[in-house]
Amino acid sequence: MSVLRVENIKKKYAGHTALNNISLEVKKGEIYGLLGPNGAGKTSLIRIINQITAADEGKVYLDDREIKRSDIAHIGYLPEERGLYKKMKVREQAMYFARLKGLTKSEASEKIDYWFKKFDIESWANKKVETLSKGMAQKIQFIITVLHEPKLLILDEPFSGFDPINANLIKDEILELKKNGASIILSTHDMNSVEEICDSISLIDNAEMILQGKLSDIRKQFRSDLYAIQFKGMMFGFANALFADFALEHSEQLDDNTALAHVRLLKENNLHDLIKTAMSVVEIESVNEVLPSMNDIFIKAVNKEGGKDE
Repeated sequence: MSVLRVENIKKKYAGHTALNNISLEVKKGEIYGLLGPNGAGKTSLIRIINQITAADEGKVYLDDREIKRSDIAHIGYLPEERGLYKKMKVREQAMYFARLKGLTKSEASEKIDYWFKKFDIESWANKKVETLSKGMAQKIQFIITVLHEPKLLILDEPFSGFDPINANLIKDEILELKKNGASIILSTHDMNSVEEICDSISLIDNAEMILQGKLSDIRKQFRSDLYAIQFKGMMFGFANALFADFALEHSEQLDDNTALAHVRLLKENNLHDLIKTAMSVVEIESVNEVLPSMNDIFIKAVNKEGGKDE
């Protein structure tokens, strides 16, 4: 079941094409990565979904019906440019946004208490926003985004400004929100986070959709016949045996008797051929395919689309 469906969105600004025929679908309980270089069109698409701007062509559907202004109450949006009022106190700020999203004062108070306790920021409730560190302000912004328990969350660079400990805290909360049924769009340049928590992705470049699908399928699509082999034996003999038909791309000695090598298949050789060749000179302990990282895929896909050499 899809929570959000975007169909054939087009948008131009003063002759500049921001989005050209963009479509995607976010399912219930899914974390969906919206990726692309700066200026690719991601923010334009997010603004259209949030009803901040209108598309020139195409439609946006929420729960299989065309989205309307009142549906914003069911969306939580964390923009990359944070929007806290510096002179307001932290709790007043949270209450203000909660009421805007339709919560009663008692509902808002209960949820604020819950989140402030969860993030261990109760002692900051009566401090002015302008006194907060960037990371603390980020926590407040995240809480404000999720307070009303939206069915769709749009998080634009949610880990920006966080140290690794607090970035992991936010990742855990995102996964918990997913577990509780929220659908989440994650717009980020942090490819490690994409690998850790995203189910599906879309990659936009120069207003065009250049890559889309389940993360696991995309990583397999970009596989490059690279395997990690751990073995007991001499690296010199192992390398000599592979020389004609395989490429040894990385090797390291794990201990006096054990080594690890990354080997790429060449010519018409397959994994069976690699194992057979290696077994003739060493004792194999494990063989695992090395799939490309999302960072590698991102660079390769964008460079290919732009006609650049890798």
